[in-house]
Amino acid sequence: MLKKLLSCVGEYKKYAILTPIVMLGEVIMEVLIPLVMAFMVDNGIGKGDISYTIKMGLLMAVMAIFSLACGALGGKFAAQAGMGFAKNVRKKLFDKVQDFSFANVDKFSTASLVTRLTTDVTNVQNTFMMIIRMAVRSPFMLIFALIMAVSINAKLAMIFLIAIPVLGIGMVVITSTAFPRFEKMLAKYDALNSRVQENLIGIRVVKAFVREKFEGEKFVASADDVRAAQVKAEKVVILGQPLMQIAMYSCIVAVIYFGGNMVIGETMLIGQLSSFITYITQILMSLMMLSMIFVMTTISMASMHRIVEIFDEVPDIADNNADPALLPEDGSIVFDNVSFSYAKDKAKLNLRNIDLNIKTGETIGIIGGTGSAKSTLVQLIPRLYDVFDGRILVGGHDVRDYKIDNLRNEVAMVLQKNVLFSGTIKDNLRWGNENATDEEIIEACRQAQAHDFVMSFPDGYDTDLGQGGVNVSGGQKQRLCIARALLKKPKIVILDDSTSAVDTATDAKIRHAFKTELADTTTIIIAQRISSVAEADRIIVLDDGNIDAFDTHENLLKTNEIYREVYNSQQKGAEE
Repeated sequence: MLKKLLSCVGEYKKYAILTPIVMLGEVIMEVLIPLVMAFMVDNGIGKGDISYTIKMGLLMAVMAIFSLACGALGGKFAAQAGMGFAKNVRKKLFDKVQDFSFANVDKFSTASLVTRLTTDVTNVQNTFMMIIRMAVRSPFMLIFALIMAVSINAKLAMIFLIAIPVLGIGMVVITSTAFPRFEKMLAKYDALNSRVQENLIGIRVVKAFVREKFEGEKFVASADDVRAAQVKAEKVVILGQPLMQIAMYSCIVAVIYFGGNMVIGETMLIGQLSSFITYITQILMSLMMLSMIFVMTTISMASMHRIVEIFDEVPDIADNNADPALLPEDGSIVFDNVSFSYAKDKAKLNLRNIDLNIKTGETIGIIGGTGSAKSTLVQLIPRLYDVFDGRILVGGHDVRDYKIDNLRNEVAMVLQKNVLFSGTIKDNLRWGNENATDEEIIEACRQAQAHDFVMSFPDGYDTDLGQGGVNVSGGQKQRLCIARALLKKPKIVILDDSTSAVDTATDAKIRHAFKTELADTTTIIIAQRISSVAEADRIIVLDDGNIDAFDTHENLLKTNEIYREVYNSQQKGAEE
């Protein structure tokens, strides 16, 4: 786990190496200063040698300045290394998520991924910065100060042989107990972020139904869960502080008592005792700092585990053995005995034994009830999911033979949930083709019946949509997404219930444009309204993951009961 994370240090390695070097310089100075002070007290002040006292005083000042410079550089280098490390970890996480298939994304909630990219990375960053500074400074300070203390008075230094093992055992117990509690706390953070995300996305619905109080109570409950989990974890961690203080004060009292007796008995000088007490403070502060490192590491171990879990996740869909030169020859689609399961379980199939043969240039409609797997069926074509059994051919080749980019560049899909991004209308449309000219953008919008409403805005195609396209209606958003897909100039266009928010007249114009302008493009239309698919060359009727019928509108009215019932119910509703 550490090896995978440390690989993210990358180009900031020099700062990570320089930090402990300058911290070592700071430690050496801080350890030598009390020794110089002891010489100054015993050999200078004690003997009335002003010249020696001044010389030692100046030496101490120079050493203090050097120590200060090393400490400042250590802070600067650690910040550069830590922030660079965090940047690389976030980039690696984000890049890995971009490689995920829909199945991988389904495994981790959006809120959990956000927490890992923010809170978890920040925890690991802080720990990394502390380790390259304090995890070098504290052990060296402990060792050097202990050596100096022993050199001054070995008998008095025996006090530490009792304190250090007690502290070590205590910190191990605290760390092992706190780790699982922090893991649970981070899981509660995921739930809290999920609640916030859901509320902010659906804020208009919340306000429309006057559910602010209800949502507020749910948020408070989630926040309280985080608080309770955090308190439970911190209850263990905070034991480290009193444990350290007890050890520190006990050692100081013991040293003052036994050391004072030695000074009275003239077996130890006052300057030596003064330096010894300084070394005690350094040793115990080093131990306290090590305890803080243990605490930070304990907290971040859970975060490290969650980050590496993303690193180790194997994308469900890969194109390692695909031919990079292979491109779909046309828009033909063949489903050859295809079955699919989200759970990857033969007993829980969402699609069963699907056989289809769609010719290039055909317009295919798909009708079916809620949960009949309409969206699932079309998502297999651009390989957003992989089939559980059987195979799918696009342009005469198995979809698994194509590089994913090559396949998806020829399959334009307008998903059920329309998504626009912050930026201008033109910026969003160029997602379909980043090199599209203004003329191509306008033509695609004309085909999608979007040009007129775009031009009604004061800034036209340069209108800023805001995050998620908040300043356009649902129907306008759908038409922009269709135009974006058309800019790809694909061989296959899939509209997953993508005209549900437009009126029937606009829907008819979009279908007419597709039929006349995209005659060579295979078009698949999922719709709830039969009027949206009635003019299709053929229509698939799906029922609970099975193809119930596949025929023309006229023939289905004669032969298929499901289709006829839907048609009659919609006709009756229209008449009423």
